[in-house]
Amino acid sequence: MFRAKQVTRTLTLRLTIHYTVLEIETVLKSPTPRPKSLYSPCYERTLQATGYIIFEEEDETKMATSKEFRVAGKDMVDVICNYLDNIEERPPLSQVRPGYLKDLIPSEAPEKPESWEDVKKDIERVIMPGVTHWHSPHFHAYFGTGNSFPSILGDMLSDAISCIGFSWIASPACTELETVVMDWLGKMISLPETFLAGEHGLGGGVIQGSASESTVIALLAAKMRMIRKQQEIDPDLDQFDILPKLVAYTSDQSHSSVNRASMISSVRMRVLPTDERNALRGDTLVEAMKKDRKKGLLPTFVCATLGTTNSLAFDRLSEIGPACEDEGVWLHVDAAYAGSAFICPEYRSLLNGVEYASSFNFNPHKFLRVNFDLSAMWVKDKRDIVGAFYTDPVYLQHGHQGSVEDYRHWQIPLGRRFRALKLWFVLRMFGVDKLQEHIRHQVKLAREFKALVMSDQRFTIEAEVILGLVCFRLKGTNTQNKELLDKINKSAKIHMIGTELKGRYILRFAVCAATTESCHIMYAWQVIQDCAIEICDGVNGYKNGGTLSNGANGTAEACISPD
Repeated sequence: MFRAKQVTRTLTLRLTIHYTVLEIETVLKSPTPRPKSLYSPCYERTLQATGYIIFEEEDETKMATSKEFRVAGKDMVDVICNYLDNIEERPPLSQVRPGYLKDLIPSEAPEKPESWEDVKKDIERVIMPGVTHWHSPHFHAYFGTGNSFPSILGDMLSDAISCIGFSWIASPACTELETVVMDWLGKMISLPETFLAGEHGLGGGVIQGSASESTVIALLAAKMRMIRKQQEIDPDLDQFDILPKLVAYTSDQSHSSVNRASMISSVRMRVLPTDERNALRGDTLVEAMKKDRKKGLLPTFVCATLGTTNSLAFDRLSEIGPACEDEGVWLHVDAAYAGSAFICPEYRSLLNGVEYASSFNFNPHKFLRVNFDLSAMWVKDKRDIVGAFYTDPVYLQHGHQGSVEDYRHWQIPLGRRFRALKLWFVLRMFGVDKLQEHIRHQVKLAREFKALVMSDQRFTIEAEVILGLVCFRLKGTNTQNKELLDKINKSAKIHMIGTELKGRYILRFAVCAATTESCHIMYAWQVIQDCAIEICDGVNGYKNGGTLSNGANGTAEACISPD
């Protein structure tokens, strides 16, 4: 609350709360004209002239000034650093039961502000027990998610600026930095120039939240492009007459988000079989499109995957691309995890055929040290994507339209964060060399793990090891492999997941955290072997694992096959 009293000397006035004119007059009872806000310099002079000042009761629990934020902010940096420095000591998979958190906090929000110290105490008490630690070197599930101090710094600045970059005028730097860094990133993976914005190109990159969003956006853009084409042929056609004829295609190994894109767009999806290496082939796609054309349907969209979630398989772009070009079909390439590796020249050939694509996407927030969320998407002709999402109400218009990008037309939401900052920070503070070094190190660790698996006759490798994922299983039943995974995760020492590959249940071992080293690979393998002992007693007569000759520094380098 505030009180007023007469003073005889000039005092410095610091005001933090707005009061109405009526409230000010009630407190001061002065005939001097009042401005509408206590923040006004005019009102400060009024107070000095009348000899009154308004005091605020001390309330140290509030974080109302930058002075208080500096203290808490520095403290929070210490909390973050201590967490990441000691993350290895925590079980990688949260051990709580559903509903644990509601019993640890009140059922309603506090009426009065609480101190930073009280909030900080609850980070460990309330939050950390329910965290699965994705950046632990003992986390080997899914695919990794990026993390680095430069990226965290970029997000801090983005949160401070806190702009809503739906148009160029809403924050020119937000738009222009995104255009530039997306061209940087495209050049790093040697994307064809047709995908780059350049000076006056039709292509360009945009930051989405996830690969799932990118697939939805690509499919919706392809849908509207095909509808416009059909309406050019027959202007009397309504889009709802055309929609039931549209068909999209993907493989039986593509991510579940591709099917979700079909649900959102109302475009039917054909799921096509893959070959013995779990890859979609061109002849399979061509045959499917021919069958649909005979039915009077319109092949519209193909989603090819470079690095599937199940086994890191690569669809054959060099076969799929020409087929899509011949049929006038939109080809979207999803390289969510694997795309980051294309910055290394030795892996760039995996991207061959992308020149046939209409859109391409990968997630720097998986493998390139950028924190979630930042998914990089490029289109060859921005008119297709803008044409699908263009809206221009008067309240969003500005004087530079047509000469600048307004990224609200490239996405589903209107608002967008200043995500380009963290990518810019990462690319500058690591440089291409260090990022390449990170990727090569993670691939090396995956091959070390592969060598360990191959040294034990109880196990078999189930898919080619190309990057940072190893798919393997016991030489037993699906049930036994599920039991093994359950034992591994219940041990709380490492965390892994399983999947199904052509009817066989397999275990996925992903190298995820940037801090993972050879010692963690050896540790994980020991945990797996220990958990396998009981299960393997009756499997094919193997009671013990095979012998292993370790390389230098405890690694399995001596056993790595030259793949």
